[in-house]
Amino acid sequence: LAVFGCLLGYEKISEEMKDVELKKLVERVGYVEGLPVVVNPGILDPKEFIDTVLNVRIPNPFMPDTPQRIATDTSQKLAIRFGETIKNYIKDGKDLGELKLIPMVFAGWMRYLMAIDDNGAAFELSPDPLLETVCPYVAGFELGKEADAEATLKELLADAKIWGVNLYEVGMAEKVCGYFTEMIAGPGAVRATLQKYV
Repeated sequence: LAVFGCLLGYEKISEEMKDVELKKLVERVGYVEGLPVVVNPGILDPKEFIDTVLNVRIPNPFMPDTPQRIATDTSQKLAIRFGETIKNYIKDGKDLGELKLIPMVFAGWMRYLMAIDDNGAAFELSPDPLLETVCPYVAGFELGKEADAEATLKELLADAKIWGVNLYEVGMAEKVCGYFTEMIAGPGAVRATLQKYV
């Protein structure tokens, strides 16, 4: 929600849960892509936890959290939140092709790093210890200009420290690049990509 909220001009996470595509995105990532490989810690039921987060906590307008604050340190969160899911798919022998929206989240973060919202306006990136390392990868992209995303992003996509896995080794790099390319097609392309796949 955080990076897409920044791209789509949201200033409250609770407002994002009223957005049809963003609500479907987090529900699918949580229930469909993540939950099947979650290890139940025995302390709380994972499905009940997702239910509470998505239906009570995040939509609560009295918790004035912002996408800009939550987007802080995203480079440090991706491996833990999504890389572990990918590793569990591999460990359980599940088809990684079933993961449609986790790769979209990865592409969304790279699109966010361009610091240009979906209307084409510049915005300020949230603090992150790797901004100086990762932003140069996307610096040459411009909305509406064709580019070879895979050639430019190859080293970043292979960085297992960020994603939790080397996206080439798990066969996900091409899908991530495809989403990213669609998201830079021009103003409104992030929304159009969400509408197309979510």
